[in-house]
Amino acid sequence: MVDFGKVLTAMVTPFAEDGSVNYDVAAELAVHLVGNGTDTLVVCGTTGESPTLSWEEEYQLFSVVLQAVAGKALVMAGCGSNSTKEAIASTQKAATIGVHGVLQVVPYYNKPPQASLYQHFQAIAQACGGLPLLLYNVPSRTSQNLQPQTVARLAEIKNIVGVKEASGNLDQVSEICRLTPKEFQIYSGDDSLTLPMLAIGAKGVVSVASHLVGKQLQQMIQAFSSGQNQIASEIHHRLFPLFKALFTTTNPIPIKCALNLQGWKVGSTRLPLYEPDFNVSQLEVTLKELNLI
Repeated sequence: MVDFGKVLTAMVTPFAEDGSVNYDVAAELAVHLVGNGTDTLVVCGTTGESPTLSWEEEYQLFSVVLQAVAGKALVMAGCGSNSTKEAIASTQKAATIGVHGVLQVVPYYNKPPQASLYQHFQAIAQACGGLPLLLYNVPSRTSQNLQPQTVARLAEIKNIVGVKEASGNLDQVSEICRLTPKEFQIYSGDDSLTLPMLAIGAKGVVSVASHLVGKQLQQMIQAFSSGQNQIASEIHHRLFPLFKALFTTTNPIPIKCALNLQGWKVGSTRLPLYEPDFNVSQLEVTLKELNLI
């Protein structure tokens, strides 16, 4: 089974001033992230603004990031869709490009019931030639919750290797841990819940904050894994204001703002996401307190 590591960064998609994808900055950022605590790069997920990217832009990003970090980190492609047929086509294309795994979000808007969700993910898994598949449960965006019993059924499929759990429900995470095999990889989808989820059986985090504090997140997870709970707790509490600041409005607006403040030219978000509509000065204060700018 592929080991995606402890810290997976849900990478932003940089845009140029004219709104086109800035592939050069994407490559530079990918290398930087891998050098600063990232084990696996998740490309074209929610943080990468996948809803506003064309298939061609996504495939090019997969190729650019793979080439930039070749041999140094794994690349997971966001290939989810609320159309099973489209998800399969995207996943098959990503496989030919050479990605190491795919992230498959719960279908959004059409709100399939649990039996339909099982059929959706099963069909993708069977069609993608054994490529490792990570489920992605984020009810706040999809309007549907992937229930633990459904996750457990899906975990029986060989190449469905884990789940990114962003329901915010620790009881649900506990139930998934209880129902799935030990090797099934459970990742927090919320930076602020990484440490609590580790305590009940999660492996790591698919992180937004790792753009800024990847090394610290690795230190926190390693400290917890080695029984140094006090150190892990101290890191969590130190980073907690940043975790909250990065979600004061819709992701990825704040993280792009933070990266731009650091000097990265990642550009703005694409419509319908617009320029920062929150207190940027408070984000600056948080970044300065952590010596990030």
